[in-house]
Amino acid sequence: MAGEDIGYRAILPDGWARPRGFSHAVSATGATTIRVSGQLAREGDAPIPPDLSLGEQWRRALANLVTVVRAAGADIPNIVLLRAYVTDMAEFNAGGAQVGEAWAATLGRHFPAMTLVGVTGLVDPNARVEIEAEAVLP
Repeated sequence: MAGEDIGYRAILPDGWARPRGFSHAVSATGATTIRVSGQLAREGDAPIPPDLSLGEQWRRALANLVTVVRAAGADIPNIVLLRAYVTDMAEFNAGGAQVGEAWAATLGRHFPAMTLVGVTGLVDPNARVEIEAEAVLP
């Protein structure tokens, strides 16, 4: 498995409950770092449809991110960090099930370290989420 090749290990401080949907930190001993720019829910060069659900935006953005990671010669287990930017934190909190389904459909049970940031807008006016990543190769 690719994650084992890079010495991927989730970090959980003693006495802390395991977080849901991410890791507090991860360590990796690989030699090459891949930094993936923020990915939106676009399909090709088309703008994001204005009525696209939050869950579908997450699924498409994560799928685009995985496509870029694979193009760089890595795969899902090599992803050690995600940063997600959302335009509506209340919508994110209310849409947890949709986000979870999108996560499972694209990343499965891989939970890298993650930061979630609320922003006032993204480059595409219909975008509600943008996700960037770091991956490590052996």
